[in-house]
Amino acid sequence: MKNKTFARVLALALAALMCVGLAACSGNGSQSTTAATTAATTAATTAATTAATTAATTAATTEATTAAPAVDVPLVVAYSPFSQKFSPYVADTGYDQDVVSMTQISLMTTDRSGGIVYNAIEGEQREYNGTMYTYTGAADLKVEYDETSDITTYTAELRKDLVFSDGKPVTADDVIFNYYVYLDPSYVGSTTLNSYPIIGLTNYQYNNSLAEGVEISADDVAALVAEPNDEFAQQLTDFVAGILTSELDWVKSLYGNPSYAKYTEAYPVAKDLFYVFYGTDTEYDSTAVEKEEDVLAKVLEEYGMDWKLLGVGYGGAEDYLEEDVYGMAEQYLFDNAISELEGEEVPNIEGIKKIDEYTVQIQTKGYSAPAVYSILGIQVAPMHYYGDESLYDYDNNQFGFTRGDLSSVLSKTTTPVGAGAYKFVEYADKVVYFEANENYYKGCPKTKYVQFIESSTADVLPGIAQGTADAGEVNGNKTNFEAIRGYNSNGELAGDTISIASVDNLGYGYIGMNADTMNVGGDPSSEASKNLRRAFATVLAVYRDISIDSYYGDAASVIQYPISNTSWAAPQKSDADYRYAFSTDVDGNSIYTDDMDADAKYAAALDAAVGYLKAAGYTFDEASGKFTAAPEGAKMSYEVIIPADGAGDHPSFMIVSNTKAALETIGIELVINDPADSNELWDKLDAGSQELWCAAWGATIDPDMYQVYHSSGIVGKGGSDSNHYHIADEELDRLIVEARQSDDQSYRKTVYKACLDIIIDWAVEVPSYQRQNIVAFSPERINMDTVTPDITTYWGWMSEIELIEMN
Repeated sequence: MKNKTFARVLALALAALMCVGLAACSGNGSQSTTAATTAATTAATTAATTAATTAATTAATTEATTAAPAVDVPLVVAYSPFSQKFSPYVADTGYDQDVVSMTQISLMTTDRSGGIVYNAIEGEQREYNGTMYTYTGAADLKVEYDETSDITTYTAELRKDLVFSDGKPVTADDVIFNYYVYLDPSYVGSTTLNSYPIIGLTNYQYNNSLAEGVEISADDVAALVAEPNDEFAQQLTDFVAGILTSELDWVKSLYGNPSYAKYTEAYPVAKDLFYVFYGTDTEYDSTAVEKEEDVLAKVLEEYGMDWKLLGVGYGGAEDYLEEDVYGMAEQYLFDNAISELEGEEVPNIEGIKKIDEYTVQIQTKGYSAPAVYSILGIQVAPMHYYGDESLYDYDNNQFGFTRGDLSSVLSKTTTPVGAGAYKFVEYADKVVYFEANENYYKGCPKTKYVQFIESSTADVLPGIAQGTADAGEVNGNKTNFEAIRGYNSNGELAGDTISIASVDNLGYGYIGMNADTMNVGGDPSSEASKNLRRAFATVLAVYRDISIDSYYGDAASVIQYPISNTSWAAPQKSDADYRYAFSTDVDGNSIYTDDMDADAKYAAALDAAVGYLKAAGYTFDEASGKFTAAPEGAKMSYEVIIPADGAGDHPSFMIVSNTKAALETIGIELVINDPADSNELWDKLDAGSQELWCAAWGATIDPDMYQVYHSSGIVGKGGSDSNHYHIADEELDRLIVEARQSDDQSYRKTVYKACLDIIIDWAVEVPSYQRQNIVAFSPERINMDTVTPDITTYWGWMSEIELIEMN
């Protein structure tokens, strides 16, 4: 499953840039190694990161070691900026999740191939690359499906020696607490645990034993939208006001952005530009009004609950917000129906049970292949810290917080505590400080202090070479490879100054298009809307080869489907129905021939784009060879946001630049917005207001598509908020759910291929590249012999974090 790490993931870290150094700890003392066992660590699995990595031990003989005297030299890891969402419940960027992983443990253990280790307490031996490794972890897991009852039972049994960093024991009560947080009706996050049919979950979330039987008709929904009652009218007014208020914030963010200079220079005060965009009273002069809030109040008064009027200004069509409004109406009717039922109150989730002090059981209706990674892949955060012990009494249906109110849990967002290898100390001056956890169940890490220091990607290699950083992730591109060779006296990628480790990234780069902001007539699913997006996709796709090769060289390859090549579900070139992405014209004919050179392909792609735009309803002047007008709801100019540090440093920058130049020749404008602060992109994705954008997905072991492509995940729908494409296709939804319900991998691969074809047909995503993860180390300061061997896509360099030492 992809995760946004959602919404805001440019590319996930290989597994979490972690620790190293030589230090002794009190408590459990140092970790020792034996011929049979070299204990490893558990790194947490989240819905937003790659599947949990865990403790491993090599079968190769090594002498038992003891901790050396503390040499409290910190390992400094260069990192991309943090959002300070360091809680396991709300962390959504890969970088924040890495901070969380330092402090937490997961129920699940996986091996170097991504396979689940079910007997992790005692450990299991598995071979990889000719070496036998023993994997141990925090819990034993079991999955059993009963065909007669159509119920799947998931069981997790914790080790009995686990304690949190503050010395308090880890028990089943902590696990229960975490499940109830993720499944609380008020929980909003990227975790999709509530998408699985856990027995009794719907009834619990609505606190009514009859909730699962409620059905709302489409006719009733339409009637309420057409003639809203007073209560629903107020909801609509609040809905409109919320969007307009956020748009004022967006307008204020435009100042200083060269892409919007023509607007901000004409209207140097944000309130005036805001009124130009959204005001409807031609007699009103915002420049004569002193206070910004008064201008906002005027706009809110003009719109009231008129969501159709807002749709025109916000998305270019009256029905732009229709899906949101109909969803609100359905929820309103559902809530009212629930309130009128005479069902009993539901104090707990029937399918979640505490079996004993260390064992928890979860039951779901039916079987879903990827469910195990979500259901048993949770991190076990301490109830006594994130919750309230006085509010926990399992036998009396109290689970550590007030039901429907997660404020106490979220109040600890910036200061994580857990049972992981390291303790969070503080975040100050753009540095995250960690200290070794002497209570870590695998033994105290040999590096006492670790620092994650925010740094631009351009500064990682110079920092390592100059000694200001000891490790960091860099792009595996030609420029960086040349730099590494230059730093090393032997002129190689592994030398005396810098050494690297590289594996295929569990994820891929893409260029996205928002169907709700790039459509014709307000209908994202229409053939005209798809043709509009296909025009852009076709030109973008043809420039991928030269761009990706120029940026990455051999460290990346162009992909044709929106899925990582590391996935077993990825289509292969040998497949009979394998296709080059966006390589046909509006009539379905192939654009390219084998004898075409690059320039001929560029011309053919542009010709195909002209055909698509004509079919979308654009007006074309044959004499000038340019488009002169857009159909209703569409535009002559669209914006692509590419987070390239404001300097064009991004693998897709050449793609969008060449596409911009090509489209200009036919009268279409592509505005390139390269913000210095990537949060501009994330904010727009969260608001659902972006048009085109460049980013990268991280993925988990199972290719489940529910989080990213199911219509329930569209931003603002109350689901995962990870469907930034705003693709809503009934057949795609059906196939995604169908694939989840089978344990036949061959069948699931066939279904996922059909899903990929639908996504390509909608033209909401141009798959761009499959890159390698490159982690650079300083062999001068890090003892490379203590870094875990056989790093893979599923087994990061920090997977044996407690064993790594500094020179």
